[in-house]
Amino acid sequence: MNKQLLSWGLFMAALIGTTACEDHRDSPNAPFPERINFVSERLYPEGIAYSSRLAKFLVTSIPFGKIGTVDTDGRYEDLLTAPEFIAGIGMKVAGDRVFVCNSDQGRSVRSTTATARQTAELLVFNLTTRQLERRTDLDALLPAADPNFANDVTLAPDGTAYVTDSFSPVIYRVAPDGAASILVRDDVRFASPTFGLNGIVYHPNNFLIVANTGQGKLYKVDLQNGNAISEIVVSNTSPTPNSLPGDGLTLLNGDLYVVTGGTRVAQVRSTDNWQTATVVKYDTDVYTGATTSVAVNNQIYTLNARIGQNANDRDFSIQRFR
Repeated sequence: MNKQLLSWGLFMAALIGTTACEDHRDSPNAPFPERINFVSERLYPEGIAYSSRLAKFLVTSIPFGKIGTVDTDGRYEDLLTAPEFIAGIGMKVAGDRVFVCNSDQGRSVRSTTATARQTAELLVFNLTTRQLERRTDLDALLPAADPNFANDVTLAPDGTAYVTDSFSPVIYRVAPDGAASILVRDDVRFASPTFGLNGIVYHPNNFLIVANTGQGKLYKVDLQNGNAISEIVVSNTSPTPNSLPGDGLTLLNGDLYVVTGGTRVAQVRSTDNWQTATVVKYDTDVYTGATTSVAVNNQIYTLNARIGQNANDRDFSIQRFR
């Protein structure tokens, strides 16, 4: 596979301190609908974010390798793409930039035998110019024979990005200057015979929470204690005790919202700094192939992506947690 790393630019270093926080924290306070329906042919949008500068949701696309926007009235528009962009998975917005995972599960119009299951990249686009500013290759950090799938990304306040790989048991670290490394690898806790690591969030107490979908577990990675990994034992789960097969993870007001099974969102709470946790509520019956969420206006909005399908769907939606 053709590997490259685009220059980040000196101006980016000057801006990173002010743009690293996820953009939903600066969102307007206008009322949003409980459900936003939108139409786009075969979009299958895996990732969602929100830009207060655009005053729109951003959604990715697995088949087409692009990012589009959805306003609160349900109007969808294509926003940006690039020849290198195969399939858009998880993403975060930070000021005028969007960080998006570029992968290939073999379902994109740009999939090739060379890139399928062998792509893990972090792309950074400028939302004003709509141009690709940086392309960081992550799969090159692993042996060529290892499968790769960059799934989700979270941002720390200093601009460091952390990316999960669903096919290899690693979390990548991308420094503010674009330098990539493996933060941690765990062949037991991060492994899975199916989809492994998935959603990831940065907690203000300087640790990561990550979901292992196949194991049905949440893990904590303590960034200030040698990246120590510990399982977060979650109680009050159903239908299986102590099992929460998480996809997207979103923090809001101290609680963790976990998209699970494509059909539910669980509100999870901890009283011991995420050594243990409990499900305090499930929101159900309004999710179809749901993937991940974003916090906007002190609410959780989840993307109904019809994930797992690869047909001719055109109707998608964004649902508020109830």
